[in-house]
Amino acid sequence: MTTVRQRRVGKGTEAAEDQPSEETNVKPDGKILPGPPGGKLWSILSVTVGGIVAISLGLLTSVYVATLHENDLWFSNIKEVEREISFRTECGLYYSYYKQMIQAASIQQGIVNCKQYLEPVYFYIYTLFGLQAVYVIALYVTSWLLSGTWLSGLLAACWYITNRVDTTRVEFTIPLRENWALPFFAVQIAAITYLLRAHLQPAQERLTLMAVFIATFLFSLTWQFNQFMMLIQALALFILDCLDMLPTAKVTWLYIIQISGLLLVCVLQFFNSMILGSLLISFNVSVLIARTIQKNLKKGGLLNRLGKLILHVLLVLCLTLLINKFIKKILNLESDEHIFKFLKAKFGFGATRDFDANLYLCEEAFGLLPLNTFSRLSSTLLFYVYGFVLFLLTVAAVIVAFRNLSGSNQVHLKDKMEEYTVTLKPDAAYSLVHTVLFGCLALSTMRMKYLWTSHMCVFASFGLCSTEVWKLLLKCLHLYTSQRTQVIKYSIPIITLLYISFKFWPGIMDELSELREFYDPDTVELMNWIKSNTPNTAVFAGSMQLLAGVKLCTGRTLTNHPHYEDKDLRERTKQIYQIYAKRAPGEVFGILRSFGTDYVILEDSICYERRHSRGCRLRDLLDVANGHIMDGLGENEPDLKPSLYPRFCEEIKKNLPSYTTHFTRVFQNKTFHVYKLAKHK
Repeated sequence: MTTVRQRRVGKGTEAAEDQPSEETNVKPDGKILPGPPGGKLWSILSVTVGGIVAISLGLLTSVYVATLHENDLWFSNIKEVEREISFRTECGLYYSYYKQMIQAASIQQGIVNCKQYLEPVYFYIYTLFGLQAVYVIALYVTSWLLSGTWLSGLLAACWYITNRVDTTRVEFTIPLRENWALPFFAVQIAAITYLLRAHLQPAQERLTLMAVFIATFLFSLTWQFNQFMMLIQALALFILDCLDMLPTAKVTWLYIIQISGLLLVCVLQFFNSMILGSLLISFNVSVLIARTIQKNLKKGGLLNRLGKLILHVLLVLCLTLLINKFIKKILNLESDEHIFKFLKAKFGFGATRDFDANLYLCEEAFGLLPLNTFSRLSSTLLFYVYGFVLFLLTVAAVIVAFRNLSGSNQVHLKDKMEEYTVTLKPDAAYSLVHTVLFGCLALSTMRMKYLWTSHMCVFASFGLCSTEVWKLLLKCLHLYTSQRTQVIKYSIPIITLLYISFKFWPGIMDELSELREFYDPDTVELMNWIKSNTPNTAVFAGSMQLLAGVKLCTGRTLTNHPHYEDKDLRERTKQIYQIYAKRAPGEVFGILRSFGTDYVILEDSICYERRHSRGCRLRDLLDVANGHIMDGLGENEPDLKPSLYPRFCEEIKKNLPSYTTHFTRVFQNKTFHVYKLAKHK
């Protein structure tokens, strides 16, 4: 187990600051009269300052997380093998491919030969930390676009940094695919926010659509869960389109971009069939087909519209299931079946003995979001502000949706609408539904909270700096004046920023001054032994997490690894894990030899695991999957039976003849035991 020790040493557009404000003179035909020259100069100055602040905050965030990583591990001072071991579990697997690439002669002679300027490992981690700058800038810009003031972006970035524990984990899980992907997802959301503004010029719209496509493609290319995240995004677009809160033409383009981005990734990933069987492609195609079948969907009175809407939803749902089932049947796809088994069991639609599904169910990261998350978010005022803005905009959205469905907005006179009617801009409406859906995802699955909390910073800061939000609240309280709205819009965010600065700046400084050191001597000893005492062609079996490190540190061949999206690999992993089950030595030997194994690594931390409770230990999952009763006190399902054999990982250490015939111990320390397999059949 890797540890650290103390170092011994409405439908319209919001005017942005570079555009005329709501006080700008407007002709009766809706055209905006040109403002005074001084106003244009002020807008240019404001945009320039806001841009400089955005870039500065992005770079500061990048330096901040890089410093935390250095201070936590003393990364610059430890050996290369220790640096590589610090890339825990699947992180090591991902980094190993980069290492393999830069060690290839053809690459060294080409564009990636950076060793004379920077160590390859630093080029890698600095690239990831640099993407954090892109992430923060994208969040900043999104909030700025929504509110019309860069003060909102500043507040969003400050909240992201002060809530770092709940907004990112990049400093200790650097190579994870989500750390590559989420910055591009944030860029995509910023581009969509701009796209949904009204009165864009054709050239602006085309450029924005291109930006959305590029960001969508890069996001899809870098994370295996992209299809599920974009499915939620597509659901948000579908809901808003059905309620007539987004322009249908723009929504259609976004559906097409999602499909084309995924298909391009499918081609680049050597025709990854799992992508073709994704629910996202089936859903988007179904929506486009259903629109063609159902005409005049957005015409008629309230009851007529509701009836058409219910029929439309049912049609899309049925088409999605039919198309998805047809694609999976034709292509014989089963790569993602473990995810649906996991979801079925998680939400109470029946228990399962499926090993892969239970492996997810027993991991804390895939459990419900802990309640202490909200206390941490509340300490920075983020959650309080978020709840306030969410409530107001939800009320506004309900009113606007009802008005759109009933067609009542057509009977209001123009001046009455300005005075009384609640409005919600398309970009704000999208942000609202986006945060609600991803909030539901985060509440149900803790690992996905980073998608929600980062957007929570954007949503809360936008609401606190939004003219529309304060205008709505003050009108409800009969206190509205334009001047009062402007004062509140700027004063409360500034007070919030001052509170955050005074409360959290000392803690950040203390955090940056805390020095630790990487310390994992048992794993270092194992990796050094493997490199020194086994042939380069040796094949190793063991846990997924450890083998990722073996591949990275030694370059040896593996029987299995943590890339868990392949059905055959999942089945192979389950078979390899019989080393921790109650199986006969001959059976385990036969399984390992069938995969060409030369050495098997047993870990005491798994064999005698105490981290999970009974029923969730790896050995318990294997026992149940094999039909055996679990160890220890507690109930067992009635059809489970005692095993005829003791637990393999415990019994092999006794050096009994039935085990030594097949396995010879060649290495051991306090944590690991390595056995060489006999060559006989």
